[in-house]
Amino acid sequence: MTEVVVNGLIEGGKATSGPPFGPALGPLGVNTAGIVNEINEKTKAFAGIKIPVKVTVIKETKEFKVEVGSPTTSALILKELGLEKGGKVKEEVVGNITLEQVKKIANAKQASLYGNTLESRVKQVLGTCKSMNITCEGLNAIEMTKKISSGEVKV
Repeated sequence: MTEVVVNGLIEGGKATSGPPFGPALGPLGVNTAGIVNEINEKTKAFAGIKIPVKVTVIKETKEFKVEVGSPTTSALILKELGLEKGGKVKEEVVGNITLEQVKKIANAKQASLYGNTLESRVKQVLGTCKSMNITCEGLNAIEMTKKISSGEVKV
């Protein structure tokens, strides 16, 4: 059987029968509206964030499978803070995130972060905060990471 894979990056809950999926799926004779509805249902929790989506179609049977990827750590940080974009390192701080928000992101990204413990995943999220010029609890990300490593701050 022949499988066709269509990948796209869409805003959570806002897939349409237009690009990237419509033009690729239309010629396959599948229920494009059904696929778009399933994508929107699976991504609605990520409203306002671009999400990678993979649609696999078996040409002969017209069966399809929708797989939703994980949004980037930076996209989740921006959503938590209600920001459009991060800042450049060594410029002014663009936002301050709480440790609870960092934990929430670390848990949401659990499958795609490398750490085995919540503490190690939190440190990875803090690394992204550093590159975006976002502080955590008023401290720069490096200082917060040191406090977590020393046990001064419990995750």
